[in-house]
Amino acid sequence: MRKILLAAAVAGSALALAACSDAGDTEADETVEAMNADAETATDNAGEEVEATAGGTAASIEAAADAAADEAVKTTDDIANDAASIADEAEKAAE
Repeated sequence: MRKILLAAAVAGSALALAACSDAGDTEADETVEAMNADAETATDNAGEEVEATAGGTAASIEAAADAAADEAVKTTDDIANDAASIADEAEKAAE
């Protein structure tokens, strides 16, 4: 009788341990899945921030390049106008 009770107690303990083990595995799996989802979200957010920053930087560089080109055109036009004025003055002075 003692052996039967002892065997039943051992079997019950083994079943309880197995049940706890399964619950622990399920919780561990859920935790890992949640961590993976969090990591994926963080990676996506970081990627979006990098893209936004790069886009803003590219727009700033393009705007600066456009402004520099416009200034170069103005400067070239000013030099041409000044040269034409000097040529006109030289022509008038030669007459």
